[in-house]
Amino acid sequence: MPAFSAYDGTKLAYHVFGEDGPPVICLPGGPMQASAYLGELGGLSAHRRLIMPDLRGTGESQAPQDPATYRCDRLVDDVEALREHLGLDGMDLLGHSAGTNPAVLYAGRHPQRVRRLALITPSAMAAGITVPGEVRRETARLRSGEAWFPEAFAALEAITAGHATAESWDAIAPFLYGRWDGAARAHHAAGAEQRNQEAAAAFAAEGAFDPDATRAALARFDAPVFVLAGEVDLNSPPPAVAGFAALFPRADLVVQPGAGHFPWLDDPERFVATTAGFLRPE
Repeated sequence: MPAFSAYDGTKLAYHVFGEDGPPVICLPGGPMQASAYLGELGGLSAHRRLIMPDLRGTGESQAPQDPATYRCDRLVDDVEALREHLGLDGMDLLGHSAGTNPAVLYAGRHPQRVRRLALITPSAMAAGITVPGEVRRETARLRSGEAWFPEAFAALEAITAGHATAESWDAIAPFLYGRWDGAARAHHAAGAEQRNQEAAAAFAAEGAFDPDATRAALARFDAPVFVLAGEVDLNSPPPAVAGFAALFPRADLVVQPGAGHFPWLDDPERFVATTAGFLRPE
């Protein structure tokens, strides 16, 4: 397993898929989930070489001595250490879900190093964008004809009312997938085992984000940006994602029909065609 040393000596592992083209650095979400859940992004590895780091304390990477380094803004230094390890002057950077937060913080801090930025079903905590409960409920109602909907929607109502339990969070999992089939169930179950809960708790700790500064940095970021939302994604509904995309001067927003939070699972062919088109080497 290839690995490199972070600024504090923590050994961080990464996975490589595909052989063609310059690399795309892919930051996983969770937050703080091992990169295994990304797979090969539905076959995107047939078009580009994918470099998927396991963030500190996840997957094959070491846990740091200082748990405070799990904080999102401090993960940016790990991304820079990976770039230096790979010997890249500039790179294409892709973030999924919570992984879009260190991706945009990196782009704000090192704009000259990012050639293209792809944000897949993004979380926008770093920019101070939150999703109102009613937007989530409207998105959820798109699935009202499915057998699992009543139980899942009741759990969502409990969460938005501030009465969340571990069971209610698990019950809304079908809203994250375009199809709640056996593959989706297995993917969801595996994800619970891949996440570092201690690291996740520290990810958004006090001081991790400065939304005003981030918005200002993104307004100056002049590289091409690709933002992909899933039509039925409860976690990152299209209206919230559209607001995030609007922060960039050169962002293209795509809403993938019928897709949830993991669009490469719901329609791999469409996801790969759209994303590979943006990431096509010049």
